[in-house]
Amino acid sequence: MVEELFLDKIKQEISERLPGESAHLRMSPEHRLLSSTALKNAQNIRESAVAIVLYRIENRIECILTQRPIYAGNHSGQVSFPGGKKDLSDENLEATARRECFEEIGIEREKGILLGKLTDVYIPVSGFLVKPFVFYHSELPELIPDKREVAEILRFSLFDLKKETLISYTEIKLDDGTIFRNIPYFNLANKKVWGATALILSEMKEILVNME
Repeated sequence: MVEELFLDKIKQEISERLPGESAHLRMSPEHRLLSSTALKNAQNIRESAVAIVLYRIENRIECILTQRPIYAGNHSGQVSFPGGKKDLSDENLEATARRECFEEIGIEREKGILLGKLTDVYIPVSGFLVKPFVFYHSELPELIPDKREVAEILRFSLFDLKKETLISYTEIKLDDGTIFRNIPYFNLANKKVWGATALILSEMKEILVNME
């Protein structure tokens, strides 16, 4: 698919028929409520944003993920998109996504075409309401990982999301000893990508399928 056609089609899908929470369900653990349902009783919601960074390399489109370092916290070691909470200095949540992308992996704030925003994801364990913004670069931007926030930068071919063989199930053990079984995940860049990131990727997958 040529670059212009890809950009036109994905922008149209995002703006006109976003899959929404029905896509989230496909990668949600059995115990997880829909974000819209969980938000009804949520308190102290923290606004946040992530950047879904797409870029062209040779004849394919790739996407960037990051792996967090190991630390004492809810999201230690997890694979995620660059992103974080909204600062008072951020004009809006798109600005949050761009700033976090710069701080975590060095992509300059003004770089990248905004293609649109995907469906919000609420994370009850941390109280974050995540808004995912999709950005496109005509070539791989220079990446400079922040050693404090990023253990590894990961890259995968975007259209690989359509492969059902990349979806599997695992067991997750939390720090408090709680064990969750049959957690769906994407096997991307040799990592298990689950949780909120998997929900966002599931919506992106459905967008790609609808573009056919």
